[in-house]
Amino acid sequence: MPKILYVEDHIANRILVRQVLESVGYTVVEATDGLSGIEAAQQEQPDLILMDVDIPGMDGYETATRIKSLPNLNGTPIVALTAQVMAGDRERALTAGCSGYLTKPIDVDRFPEQVAEFLEGRRDFVPREQESVYLREYNERVVSHLAEKVQELTLANEALARTDTMKSRFIALAAHELRTPLAAISGYLSLLTAADSPIMAQADAKTLEVLDGITTGVDRLKGLVQDMLDVTRIETGTLQLRRAPVHLAWVFQKIQKDFANVVARRNQQLIVADTGQIPPIWADGERVIQILRNLMSNAVKYTPDGGKIEINVEILNGEPTGSHSSTTLPLGSYIKIIVSDSGVGIPAEQQEFIFEKFYEVREIELHSTSKINFMGGGAGLGLPIARGVAEAHGGSLWVESEGFDPQACPGSKFHLILPVGEPL
Repeated sequence: MPKILYVEDHIANRILVRQVLESVGYTVVEATDGLSGIEAAQQEQPDLILMDVDIPGMDGYETATRIKSLPNLNGTPIVALTAQVMAGDRERALTAGCSGYLTKPIDVDRFPEQVAEFLEGRRDFVPREQESVYLREYNERVVSHLAEKVQELTLANEALARTDTMKSRFIALAAHELRTPLAAISGYLSLLTAADSPIMAQADAKTLEVLDGITTGVDRLKGLVQDMLDVTRIETGTLQLRRAPVHLAWVFQKIQKDFANVVARRNQQLIVADTGQIPPIWADGERVIQILRNLMSNAVKYTPDGGKIEINVEILNGEPTGSHSSTTLPLGSYIKIIVSDSGVGIPAEQQEFIFEKFYEVREIELHSTSKINFMGGGAGLGLPIARGVAEAHGGSLWVESEGFDPQACPGSKFHLILPVGEPL
């Protein structure tokens, strides 16, 4: 039997129509507003749609027009079923794309027959001499509605922009406010842990463990504050780069040294490509190292124990763009550094969001801060900073992954492109 979609916000009306139609064998699915009606129409592919005109939000006229604009639904009959019986209501419904117009309350004895008529091809029409009048009225109504929506969106975007600006200012202010007490704590901690400190001379194993924990916590907080400042500088365009010729051999050696203990603890294999044929790049060496540290930290955390991480490099000439590139780059010579891992991968729908600040792939309730533990979280700043620094150099950063699978571990590949020569 045919499937009927009924879009109606009043539950009593939905129950009545369902009972009447199901009693004669029809299948009835329901929606309570315009947006859910469009979604249900696309999912259910009904044979006929009954549409209440006076529904909340997007009204029945606009909903009918939108459904008719969808290729797989433009032939589906839509029948306005409404208590609105003012002059012109029928013509407005037909002009909006409805095939017919029935009034409420329904006649329970005739209603199944009326539905059957529309399923068999019945179509009501606006008299020709009135058609242009109602079309013009409907077009004016649509234009007015669009103008209202544009105004609402403009105001909403302005509010979001103000909120984002306030958030950025707060991040910058918080970072600056934290730097002073952190510097004092770090300074006193250095005095306490100095080799010639009386504290260290008398410290037992427990005291050393406590001091080590404090040092780790302070270093982590200092790193977070620095990341917050870097995010602010990237967003405001005030990130300063100290460019000079940078040899990737030096960069890769630094990364290998920094992560030697980490990958050893996780029993991971780090393979770094030979850079013998790679020319120096015109860049801020410390910032390039920062990018790779962030990418390596991500790879370590999301690769299981015993996994493999590789850093490869190649020379590109021409236009280094692709479907995954974060930005379009001009013609020229570039190097591409690829950091790949045998980790759990990244869901396809989240591969662009991971470059947004504070974004975390896992639910916040599952968050656990760690620089090296498997699936350990962070502040969600490493990848946004890495992309921001890459783009500040005139480069690009993006990721490729076949998806998230903690059993199969499809891995991820981060592509970093940086220009070779000095910018003109």
